[in-house]
Amino acid sequence: MSFSLRDLLLHDVPAVAQLEVELFPVDAWPLEMFLAEVSQTETRRYLLAESESEGRLVGYAGVMCIDATADIQTIGVLPGFEGRGIGTAMLTELLAEARHRGAAEVLLEVRADNPRAQNLYTLTGFEHIHTRRKYYRDGVDAWVMRLIL
Repeated sequence: MSFSLRDLLLHDVPAVAQLEVELFPVDAWPLEMFLAEVSQTETRRYLLAESESEGRLVGYAGVMCIDATADIQTIGVLPGFEGRGIGTAMLTELLAEARHRGAAEVLLEVRADNPRAQNLYTLTGFEHIHTRRKYYRDGVDAWVMRLIL
């Protein structure tokens, strides 16, 4: 399957918010939060992944960069499209953006019960540096991971 990445624009936010509810039902960001995030281009960049054959949204991701620290805000890929390099491509683009903006390190939180995402981050060079107990609304811990650029 081929896919393309592009910047997430304000008119894309409703579709992304719907996908967010599907992917993260317990911790979904509300539409207003996405609108606020996408509007802050001086410190943030959000991407969309689109299936070229189906012409539909299959993933999205975002990074926030403030001074020397970047934070991966979110990465989501539709379950039927996982394992095809979409998450890796989006993460690679966000890391390039962090470097471009002068970040020295990148942080993220990932659910302790999400080994697929943990593996993606570990293979990219992130290290598990801390655990936030009961971070998510359903009581699941979050791993804090860091990559030194």
